[in-house]
Amino acid sequence: MNRFDLSTEPLDTEQLKNGLRHARAGGFASFEGWVRNHNEGRNVGRLEYEAFAAVAEKEGTRIVTEAVERFGVTAAHCVHRVGDLRIGDLAVWVGVSAEHRGEAFVACRYIIDQIKARVPIWKKEHYSDGVTGWVNCERVSGKESPRPAIPTATQELYARQIALSEVGENGQRLLAEARVLVVGAGGLGSPALMYLAAAGVGHIGICEGDTLEASNLHRQVLYRRSHIGQSKAHIAAQQLRELNPDTEITVIDVSLDADNAESLFNQHDLVLDCSDNLKLKFLLNAAALRTSTPVVFASVYQYEGQLHVFDPRTGSPCLRCVWPREPSVAPTCNEAGVLGPVPGVFGSLQAMEALKQLLSLPGQLRGELLMLDLLSFRSTKISASRLADCEVCSQPPDQIELPRPGELEIALDMDLAEIGPGLRNDYVVIDIREHDEVSARPLTALPHRHIAMSAFSLDDPPIESDQRYLLCCASGNRSRSLAIELRRRGFMDVYSQTGGIDRIARDNDAATIDDSAA
Repeated sequence: MNRFDLSTEPLDTEQLKNGLRHARAGGFASFEGWVRNHNEGRNVGRLEYEAFAAVAEKEGTRIVTEAVERFGVTAAHCVHRVGDLRIGDLAVWVGVSAEHRGEAFVACRYIIDQIKARVPIWKKEHYSDGVTGWVNCERVSGKESPRPAIPTATQELYARQIALSEVGENGQRLLAEARVLVVGAGGLGSPALMYLAAAGVGHIGICEGDTLEASNLHRQVLYRRSHIGQSKAHIAAQQLRELNPDTEITVIDVSLDADNAESLFNQHDLVLDCSDNLKLKFLLNAAALRTSTPVVFASVYQYEGQLHVFDPRTGSPCLRCVWPREPSVAPTCNEAGVLGPVPGVFGSLQAMEALKQLLSLPGQLRGELLMLDLLSFRSTKISASRLADCEVCSQPPDQIELPRPGELEIALDMDLAEIGPGLRNDYVVIDIREHDEVSARPLTALPHRHIAMSAFSLDDPPIESDQRYLLCCASGNRSRSLAIELRRRGFMDVYSQTGGIDRIARDNDAATIDDSAA
């Protein structure tokens, strides 16, 4: 029995010892770590242990196996408690049986020292004065490998986070060695990028193919009015370099797609999904599985949002487990509207979760979906489960295909301005915007029908199968989703206006929009 276990229950040392008995073993050594009532001159009332279970068990077992092979012992076992412990409780037990006592002693010492230094376990000390504090157990052993001191200038820059016992100089070095890819440099990406650079993340990749528009500025706080019309990725890189010259920035001023996703993921330790595109999120999900790279997902809708961390290394549920089928309606901020601080809050939460990952801090989202309404400040954590028949994560990683536009989406998009005048009468234009959108910005110069998407029945679509249709919404996303659903139901002559009403408004040759009511 060569293993490492986490236990929420009290330890039966006699039973553990008997599990290591062997006819060849002539010696046995054990170590017991108990909860004491003081630490560094402060009175302790109780302790709380938390572990990153999947990684802890894997790394702990590796350490035990190393000891067996290195010192030639017969068997070894280590068990560490997690949860709430009282003074005097047994917190950790190590047992080693060997042919001779010398090997047993040294292997036992090796295991406990390495467990304390390498396994992600934290203890929260509850002091008698009511103060609490998390302590990374790797600082208990005093056996960390000596590393060069952080330069004084760097210490001053990060002094407030180095002062945290869970971070310290070792944590700051971990951040300096980390490589993080941020996909999207908009409302979510702006605060996420700034906090990652300010924290001292050593390398940040910015994947963003868009240019800045005036309507972005109320929520994309990384930019200024003078930047309108310029590449977001390049401007973001310039801003971050001024914020922290020590951070290396790579500009990827193209959109992430199925052709470049795997390569980009393989170059980074962690990915932040700061996009506003549901299809891209599912592409990132597949790329995460193929490359075993964790992704911090976030999305916002008006005054609320959600956060989800998917780490393929821990067996947590993927995005497809949470959403087995893509929602048919996923409005963007341009369509649904958004108050600027909302993506700001969730981008900051993404940065926080990223730092938790990189520093192995406690409290990480594991298989949970965090939902937060910023109007009521009501928060909900939903525990998600990995689906045994998930169409993505149930497959071997090398067999997972990165999603591309399906056959139903080929030639789906159409620009009314590109249809010849003689052919326009062959299409029935349907405005699927909601009533308040139409009232604010009516489409007057173009013959059309109005059927709000919320009232559009997919079970009994109000259209004919032998007629051609062009669907329009504000920017083209909702009309595209609806067109895909209708094609799946056999209506093959349904198209989506590229860019929606906004595109039509910019093309005076195709149609004119009466903005007087806006």
